[in-house]
Amino acid sequence: MLRSLRALFGYRIRATDGEIGHVHDFYFDDERWTVRYLVVDTGGWLNGRLVLLSPVALGDADWERRTLSVLLTREKVENSPEVGTDPPVSRQQEQRLYEHYGWSPYWSLGGVFAADLWPVYPGLLLRPATPGSASVPPATIDRATGDPHLRSARQITGYHIRAEDGQIGRVDDFVADDDGWTIRYMIVDTHSWLPGRKVLISPQWVEKVSWEESKVYLNLTREKVRQSPEFDPSAPVSREYEEVLFDYYGRPKYWKRALRTTAGTKGSGRT
Repeated sequence: MLRSLRALFGYRIRATDGEIGHVHDFYFDDERWTVRYLVVDTGGWLNGRLVLLSPVALGDADWERRTLSVLLTREKVENSPEVGTDPPVSRQQEQRLYEHYGWSPYWSLGGVFAADLWPVYPGLLLRPATPGSASVPPATIDRATGDPHLRSARQITGYHIRAEDGQIGRVDDFVADDDGWTIRYMIVDTHSWLPGRKVLISPQWVEKVSWEESKVYLNLTREKVRQSPEFDPSAPVSREYEEVLFDYYGRPKYWKRALRTTAGTKGSGRT
């Protein structure tokens, strides 16, 4: 199901043996537009320490009680290595984090982690890595000071959105698939341009993001956006609405591409 990331801020995070904090932010990579970490504020339990948890660790969710469970113990989280919680995050820090939890690093899977080629986390791809194993080829580990592709959802909220012929508004929120944690849409508040209206923009329609200018550039015109199908931010984004939206923009539908790719992968005998 598609969910607002901002609506998940404040959700309680529960380990297998008790609560550990609440969702403070999400870090996603700007190449795959996929959530790589939940940033969890541990509050008084660990003196306000922020910890990074991969969506791989998530278990069941209780949406009514605003609670997400993780398949970890409190002790495992408490003993996790210190990781800088302000992007850019060092790839070496990420490596230590993944080794601590026994996760298969997303960067060692050819980029196919919660990407739109996969509707869920495939068990074969995300089998736990054993500490000390060669699950990460040395050449794939970025030894630079930080990974410049990790971005904070909180920080990007408010970025200006510019169409081919002028500004249309600001980033108000993100909508992600809670199966694969791929970001499917930015919610754009058109404020003074189209008062009281918000629109959905897919990352597929983004020409570029200027992090220095805090701006997102689209390969759409203002008129095209103005005439887009009405979006109701108070209602869940349905597949029926997505069909209408993608047909209007004349763009390929991510869910059909995913089905074709998955079918092709199965037919080729790959695992």
